Amino acid sequence: MSAQDPGQAGRRRRFADEARAERPDLALLCLLLGAEGAPADPAAPADPYGIDAAQVELDRLAGLLPYGARSARAWASALAELLGGRCGFAGGPADYQRLDSSLLQRVLRRRRGLPILLSVVWTEVARRAGAPVYGVALPGHYVVGFGDPAEQVLADPFAGGVPLSGEDAALMVAGTSGARLEASMLVPAGPLETVLRILNNIRVWATARPERTDVALWALELSLLLPSHPARLRYERAQLLVRRGEFLRGAAEMEEYAEVVDGVEPTAAAEIRRRAQAARALLN
Repeated sequence: MSAQDPGQAGRRRRFADEARAERPDLALLCLLLGAEGAPADPAAPADPYGIDAAQVELDRLAGLLPYGARSARAWASALAELLGGRCGFAGGPADYQRLDSSLLQRVLRRRRGLPILLSVVWTEVARRAGAPVYGVALPGHYVVGFGDPAEQVLADPFAGGVPLSGEDAALMVAGTSGARLEASMLVPAGPLETVLRILNNIRVWATARPERTDVALWALELSLLLPSHPARLRYERAQLLVRRGEFLRGAAEMEEYAEVVDGVEPTAAAEIRRRAQAARALLN
């Protein structure tokens, strides 16, 4: 934890509490996540990480949508006109190279981001306006759905909100993952599933940049605060601590993880303990 950021512990407690709420607030979770990667703004001491300001902006955008009940297709069209057209929210290949593309505060400011963050903007704006909206976690490319999932209308915020037919979605899945489109891929994605996927994207970004172990570490630590996460993330965190030179902490966490694994995979547990010993030896 950074000495320059005494509020980090409080934000992380808030993140963990929100993740365990009966109905987790996706926007708040994404904004608390974004505070980890965005520097504080000294000119805004009351809201240095832009969490409140971003919530106000989402409310403002929702207020620009036409009022009144409409069909799922009409909702999708209204969002595309507002966010993709008038406001210019979209993405492109270069956005995959920027950490900002995964931080909601920055996406709202730049109006550029990854498919999943642009979809968060769409769902949060549309939800505030009363639309029947939800994220759809297609393999390799997150999109937005409107209406009853049995007769849903899909839109791609990364492309400015272009509508997606079933054939379009199948081609997208085949192109990004090589898989066939299955009905299970089209179900609404929950807030925690979405947040974990964002954190996974950040970890992939950081893995390609060995000098950014700081980013990889906070992404892992937030992932571990979610009530449901892959157990192997504990081992990944221990390995990362060793790579950062925190040999004793890394070794201790490896040994703790080995205790968890021992009852199921004793051979793997023995190998993890061997690596913990090797990490401790690096202090000599």
